[in-house]
Amino acid sequence: MRDYGVVSPKFWIGETGKALRGNAPAQVLALYLMTCPHANMIGVFHCPVLYMAHETGLGMEGASKALQSLIEARYCTYDEASETVFVHRMAAYQVAESLKAGDNRVKGVEREWSNIGPAQLKSAFAAIYSVAFHLPVEPQNTSPSKAPPKPLGSQEQEQDQEQDHREEAKASLSASAQPTDDAEPDDGVPPCPFVELIDCYETALPALATVRRSLFAKGANGKSMKARWRWVMTAKHERGDRQGERLALTAAEGKAWFARYFDYVAESDFLSGRSGKFQACDLGWLVTAANFEKVLSGKYHHEQREAIHA
Repeated sequence: MRDYGVVSPKFWIGETGKALRGNAPAQVLALYLMTCPHANMIGVFHCPVLYMAHETGLGMEGASKALQSLIEARYCTYDEASETVFVHRMAAYQVAESLKAGDNRVKGVEREWSNIGPAQLKSAFAAIYSVAFHLPVEPQNTSPSKAPPKPLGSQEQEQDQEQDHREEAKASLSASAQPTDDAEPDDGVPPCPFVELIDCYETALPALATVRRSLFAKGANGKSMKARWRWVMTAKHERGDRQGERLALTAAEGKAWFARYFDYVAESDFLSGRSGKFQACDLGWLVTAANFEKVLSGKYHHEQREAIHA
């Protein structure tokens, strides 16, 4: 049993805390999961609903409803078969946002992670923390005889949301007048520097999913990246002292613009995953037309309303 559990004061004013306001049972259960005697430092541990009900005093019905509220708020994922809970942002608070490769805690995190029973939870943890905690790469099972696993309950909404974004990307964009992903006019725009842009993304957002470089440029994500690159190289400032001037005149200026874009994304607790409410953000998501426009509009920066390209 741990001697103590860390709960950040930001819990009450962050996106999850705000989502749970007025739902006292869910608030109690959220704090219980962060501090209960069954928890470990990475936030993936065996905890039957019976334990939650008894040790919080919520009762079975109250604990079940509170747990469902936490899942809907994307605070945690619960695997009913193994009665294992994954509190998404717990490792960041109990361990650190990230560790250096030589930190002694890396081995401890890897040991706890390797002991996770449900494969889906193990993969879900790695998807968030593999870079931050230097987890080893798991071998990919490419056997065609095995169907893909069923999505985690708390991730189904994220995947539905991503599908919505894909549909939105097919529609024409609004006032920003960005080109579609198929638009590649012969206008002298330098080739998209995929390697350099991926480097900018991984430098600014080390906690997000890493990029499979050999495949990225060849698929739909690469197509989106080229379209966004072309837009940056041809669009103009809409206001301010540089109104009417191009955002970037050279490839170097274009790369610098994208570096600022990824730094801007890193300022968002929602997009960076720090809030624990959204874990689907990656490079592909960030360069999809609809998502790109929403990020630039300041939609995910509640404290900073001015868009990056202003």
